[in-house]
Amino acid sequence: MRILSIETSCDETAISLLSISKNKIEVLGDALASQAKLHEEYGGVFPNLARREHQKNSIPLLIKVLKESKSLKVLKSKDESKLNKLKEILVREPELLEHMTNHIFNIKAPKIDLIAVTKGPGLEPALWVGISFAKALSELWGIPMIGVNHMEGHIASILLPQNGSQKSKVKSKKLNATQVLFPALSLLVSGGHTELVLVKDWGKYKVVGQTKDDAVGEAFDKAARILGLPYPGGPQISALAETIRNKENKSIEIKLPRPMMHTKDFDFSFSGLKTAVLYMVRDIPEMTNEIKTEIAKEFEDACVEVLIHKTKKAIEHFKVKALIVGGGVSANKHLRSNLQTMANEIGIDLHIPDKALSTDNAIMIAIAGYLNVYKKKKIVSQKNIRAEGHLRF
Repeated sequence: MRILSIETSCDETAISLLSISKNKIEVLGDALASQAKLHEEYGGVFPNLARREHQKNSIPLLIKVLKESKSLKVLKSKDESKLNKLKEILVREPELLEHMTNHIFNIKAPKIDLIAVTKGPGLEPALWVGISFAKALSELWGIPMIGVNHMEGHIASILLPQNGSQKSKVKSKKLNATQVLFPALSLLVSGGHTELVLVKDWGKYKVVGQTKDDAVGEAFDKAARILGLPYPGGPQISALAETIRNKENKSIEIKLPRPMMHTKDFDFSFSGLKTAVLYMVRDIPEMTNEIKTEIAKEFEDACVEVLIHKTKKAIEHFKVKALIVGGGVSANKHLRSNLQTMANEIGIDLHIPDKALSTDNAIMIAIAGYLNVYKKKKIVSQKNIRAEGHLRF
């Protein structure tokens, strides 16, 4: 099955074309455009700017993927019969309609069995661009489409083996190339989510723990802004912390709380931790680079300790056989190291994607799309997909 996937949930436009079967995953084409630099001055993602950039980026990325996969074939003449239908579908995306009319109308329908597009969660203005684009391509090329849960994509991202994001060919006896044992627990950590999800099987998910306020990635960004670090703040804090990570002697003693670490549930809270950084910075007469670095390290330590403690507690409570980690924060070096240590200590399989696949990407959306079709054993096109900013499992 060849799956074209589209991801526009936040500030990255991503398109991929994958060939997936029961025993092989092959990335035929993959393209991504990040908007991080554009949103830097806002200290976070500005939804309408993200929407505009998705409209501008979608067509060039699609053409790049079609060329990379050797699927781009140009017709001698344009078929204008579907133009009115495309105008109806893209009525709220005028720039995308213009680009599509000029650059896609004369492209022959490629060999694709399914279009998978992110329907949520995410920023609704951004999500609508991807959904409208998928609907337009589905109409133009006569290809069925389905909507995919972005968070399921992060879980499914572990099915592409390590270092497999570029034209990977993977063979195994089962669909799940990494041999995931169920039930499993998934820790999803990103700018918008911090969740513990019980995974009974592919497609069977139950949220057992979640943040009460800020997601951990959001807290990283806010703490970085307080420290005067540029957006996105997570990598900036981690880079600072790493400079003194193995330093034995501390000249400054910095201590931050570990919110909800010892509550009986599996929920999280990071808003108070961010506020503690704000008060600490406010009360320091002179902020030196040394103090800033120590705060960054202590903040990262606090976040990671809470995540590890709650995850371990959930693993033991639900007696799971594997831990799946996904989301942008899973790229954090200190978190990855501590997760591996914990997994080794308690004797559980740890599945975590390459750093390249930890952030938002279209490859994971294609794999999640395949899982949806594989479980149902048939393709049923979803014509009425809507953007669901607060979509849950």
